[in-house]
Amino acid sequence: MKHHYLKKILCLWLFAIFCQAAVAAPEQPGIVVLGDSLSAAYGMPRDQGWVALLGDKLESKGYPHTLVNASISGETTSGGLRRLPALLEKHQPEIVILELGANDGLRALSLEAMRKNLTSMVEQSQAAGAQVLVLGMRIPSNYGPAYTGEFHTAFKQVAQAQDTALLDFFLAPIALKESYFQNDRIHPNAKAQPLLLEHVWPALAPLLKK
Repeated sequence: MKHHYLKKILCLWLFAIFCQAAVAAPEQPGIVVLGDSLSAAYGMPRDQGWVALLGDKLESKGYPHTLVNASISGETTSGGLRRLPALLEKHQPEIVILELGANDGLRALSLEAMRKNLTSMVEQSQAAGAQVLVLGMRIPSNYGPAYTGEFHTAFKQVAQAQDTALLDFFLAPIALKESYFQNDRIHPNAKAQPLLLEHVWPALAPLLKK
């Protein structure tokens, strides 16, 4: 009788552990976009931004991925680095898209620190089992050729060193077209968002197929 009681308790305990694991495990593969105002749909309804449009595209193509937009206007690589561990733990993404660095450059922050921050974010994401896509950036030439050149090269250096996917210049389709920017001439407008998505898609699609 005692053995029967202990066996029943053990079965209930194992069942409880199984249920907890099932609840904790993500039901669908996830994508986390960690970016700044360029991905946070600054100056427009959030559902018009390229990240929201990406969610629509994934759904229309039958991909099961959930999409988390963790972008904040004004974010730097140091801010993203502080927020990333909690995002990885909560969402357990299969893919992390890093769109950070523009504010580091516009504030003329240390490029060595930016590289280290990006590297750490890639390493942490990979250690958590996620593939990473780094979206490269450029800054205006008035920061001087040495700084602007080193800034753009930093993204490629990180991607090559960490063997991760890279989009050379996120704003390439619209960079020289004033009509695709808001009045501040810094932030893309709603008309530019589909072009940004179509630019990102070829770099992202191979990660989805894996």
